[in-house]
Amino acid sequence: MKFPFLRLLLCVACALATGTVGAEKADRKQPMNIEADSLRYDDLKQTSVFSGNVVLTRGSIIIKGARIEVRQDAQGYQFGVVTAEPGQRAYFRQKRDDSDEYIEGESETIEYDGRADVFRLIKDARLRRLRGTQVADVVTGDLIQYNSLNDIFTVDGGTQKGGERVRATLTPRSEAPQPPASRPVAAPPLRSDETLGGGRK
Repeated sequence: MKFPFLRLLLCVACALATGTVGAEKADRKQPMNIEADSLRYDDLKQTSVFSGNVVLTRGSIIIKGARIEVRQDAQGYQFGVVTAEPGQRAYFRQKRDDSDEYIEGESETIEYDGRADVFRLIKDARLRRLRGTQVADVVTGDLIQYNSLNDIFTVDGGTQKGGERVRATLTPRSEAPQPPASRPVAAPPLRSDETLGGGRK
């Protein structure tokens, strides 16, 4: 995107639309589990390369791609690079804390920073927020960076001439439910009259 102010404005709008609830805090403490067709591990470099229909889970986080390279630093933080098959997209999904909302994204490459809890969706990127099973917000661009701790994301369009423009559909939040109206006071019950229907004798 060529205009920094417009980028800042979009960033703020997205932050307001998603509220202040961040990602599941428990995810940071969960182990990383990975399934794949093959694995190559380098103990010296502390890197693992998983290939073939790779599925990574960590708490509520799910990441899928054709290839995932995971690196671990000296402090034990993990960093991953996910790539898709040609013509396909890598995918991630994460639950938001204390809510029935999820964030999911797709792009040709996904980078995950376990220290900062940041996802970078690179090239042909799409990010969605779901309320239950309903899609609420959608943003697309060439590069999307999503910070799952504070639930703020930034979106950039293509930098080259004719590059893709940023597009966003933001759904307003439904209003808080109103308290039920007070019940009207019931009228006193009718009293029976023995003369009604009985006629005069």
